[in-house]
Amino acid sequence: MTSHRDLTDPRRAADVDDLEAGLKEPEFERLAIPEALGPATVVVDDHKIKRFAFTQDDHHPWHLDASPFDGRRIGHASLLGNDLVQLFTTVYAASRVVGLHTEEQLWFDSPAFLDEEVTLAGTYTEAYERRGQGYVVMEATAVGADGRSILRHRGIEILRTRPGDVAGRGSATPADADERVTGEVPDGAPAFDADAPAVGQVLPTLAKTFTTEQAAVFSRIGEYVRNIHNDLALAREGGMRVPIVQGQQQYGAIAELLTRAFGTRFLAGGWLRVKFLKTVDVHEPIAVSGIVTGVDDDRVHLQVWVRRADGALSAAGWASAPIPSETSVSTETGK
Repeated sequence: MTSHRDLTDPRRAADVDDLEAGLKEPEFERLAIPEALGPATVVVDDHKIKRFAFTQDDHHPWHLDASPFDGRRIGHASLLGNDLVQLFTTVYAASRVVGLHTEEQLWFDSPAFLDEEVTLAGTYTEAYERRGQGYVVMEATAVGADGRSILRHRGIEILRTRPGDVAGRGSATPADADERVTGEVPDGAPAFDADAPAVGQVLPTLAKTFTTEQAAVFSRIGEYVRNIHNDLALAREGGMRVPIVQGQQQYGAIAELLTRAFGTRFLAGGWLRVKFLKTVDVHEPIAVSGIVTGVDDDRVHLQVWVRRADGALSAAGWASAPIPSETSVSTETGK
């Protein structure tokens, strides 16, 4: 395997005519369960970190200067999340995909360090049909050069669809608990306290507006991949007026919020599961927030959400992070 910062090396275009030659057509009927995806080795170099900082508008000094992890620069919590989501394009032709990411779940085991080689590998583990759409489940991992786990991923995707016809169908109720996410905050709710978390505390709202350029770069335009997130014509063929923000890009905004709230505890011990409910257009303002729903001996539990400018929730989910230890201090948080 050749190491570079992306799943594919765009420099191949100088010598290769068809960059997706030999890849399978992304159709539900062509799935093989189980089906191995990857492996691929990527380098978390300065460009990859700065590019992600641009796409997310997240220029935190831990990523661009130094972090509490031995003073080393680290990648953003979900820096490798889209690489894991896109692992299927090592087997299927990326530019012929018109899919819809419906759920994302990551376990954050440790940060990725500057210039570290990370190996990504995944498997399609399950496929099923619901409401006339073909869904596929992927489980994947990102493993550091020293063999440690960085991220563990479980995602659900509609492999090929017309996004304008299905966006907004989902619910945000988990299968294993009656804990619907509404995004409503009681009047007078206390602000989140990283050193003394308590039920009912509310995380500060993180405002974002992803531009056409940010969405396009996030969605692999630099690898010559065309999709409904970076190409106006394809977005309109998919029933949208303009390109839409990738669900994984919204997920990154929630991960940023949790990093700033919990700091090192989220980067090395956090968990985040999100369902994508409605589409977000490029240039559409969104607001990201969350509320503490439980505190036990080991972890803080939260509901999190993304709200569009029209008031509708575009994403909703659940998160947790380790509680502060006796030696934890406020400087460990990402504020």
